[in-house]
Amino acid sequence: MFYTRYPVLAVVVASGIFLFNPVAAQAADDLNTLDQQLLELQQQMQIQQQNTAVQISALEKRLSESRVASTTQVNAVTQNSGLQTGLSGLFAAGGSSVDNDALEGLQAGAHDPNQNGFTVQNVELSIGGTVDTYLDGQANIIFQIDADGETVVELEEAFFISRSLLWGLQIKGGQYFTEFGRFNKQHPHSWAFVDQPIVLSRFFGGDGLRSQGVRISWLMPTDWYSEVYFGLQNAKGETVTSFLNAPGEVIGGHTLIDRDARGSGDLLYSARWLNGFDISDTLSINLGVSGLLGPNASGTTTDTQIIGTDLYLKWQPLTSQRGFPFVAWHSEVLQRRYEAGDSGDPTRETLKDNGWFTQVSWGFKPRWVAGLRLERAAADGNTSTDPLRDTRKRLSPNLTWYMSEYSKVRLQYNRDWTEHLAEKTADTLWLQIEFSLGAHMAHTF
Repeated sequence: MFYTRYPVLAVVVASGIFLFNPVAAQAADDLNTLDQQLLELQQQMQIQQQNTAVQISALEKRLSESRVASTTQVNAVTQNSGLQTGLSGLFAAGGSSVDNDALEGLQAGAHDPNQNGFTVQNVELSIGGTVDTYLDGQANIIFQIDADGETVVELEEAFFISRSLLWGLQIKGGQYFTEFGRFNKQHPHSWAFVDQPIVLSRFFGGDGLRSQGVRISWLMPTDWYSEVYFGLQNAKGETVTSFLNAPGEVIGGHTLIDRDARGSGDLLYSARWLNGFDISDTLSINLGVSGLLGPNASGTTTDTQIIGTDLYLKWQPLTSQRGFPFVAWHSEVLQRRYEAGDSGDPTRETLKDNGWFTQVSWGFKPRWVAGLRLERAAADGNTSTDPLRDTRKRLSPNLTWYMSEYSKVRLQYNRDWTEHLAEKTADTLWLQIEFSLGAHMAHTF
């Protein structure tokens, strides 16, 4: 009755009993301790779960990266195992109205047929492929038989090219043909004519302009194809004719000395800008400008400058059969400024040479191509007795039958006008045959 009539008093009395009861107070403390321990354990479990999740995520990432790396390595090995090897042979037979000594002066290219009778122009072993995800590699080994029947072997090219640089950049290094104009980089088995243009034989020598070095190119972010090349190569050797060429040879009456490279100023610098456009659905054009600067061996402080422009135009209808019909027009113009003799030398002068060629190829039916080339080379001053600088002209019609993708036969006639020969003219007929085995290396459009 007391507790029901006075509930508030009952609660107060009960609380007082609980507070002043030692047993009850100890129980409350134990309960609080257990609550705190449970909270700490829950927090520790949350931290452990978070750490475990981080560890799992890190392991998953490493596993993914390992799989990618493993796949890349497998692909690289697979690609590397896909080595491309090819062999091409180029042979010619013919006769001229002039003797062999005169013919060698007219056919100044190292791979030109240059004697009455038979010539092994070029046997080329090409090896190339993907090294890994970063590099491609290629090498070209040349075999020839000279006029005396001796076999000549040379490493024509051996270079690497980067595969995956950012911003459209590419690096090439090793022994390679200099990017100047369109023709200089082409190998003989891809020529549209039997022989090398006259002006290129004079400026770049019989083997074309090539040396050891490195070049970088940039594919520009334009709406059309536009690429810039910058190169740095050794300027000394027989394959850099207008620069530190072989001592003892004569250019413009000046005997070359043995001049070594003493610094960066004695290297060969090259630049090229190439642009490509589609004029219509059936007509495409490439336009390029090129420049060279390097030391020459006529003195200790002399330099050579060469500039050139090139054009390549190709027409092909929308409907064709194995690439036929087509019309391709290729032209190049070059000028050379050659400082001859050091300052103070009474024979010091600046030699100025120029030349051009233009050629048209008409694929008038499948496997048949008709060609016509006109060219001229000349120099300032009295050069009529100099076979390397006199005024030369040549007209060359030809007809090519591609028996298959791997072989061809070509008949070409050359009409030469030249000052240094007593005859002043020469008429020559060449029959050429080519075969290819194995893989084909990529060629320029």
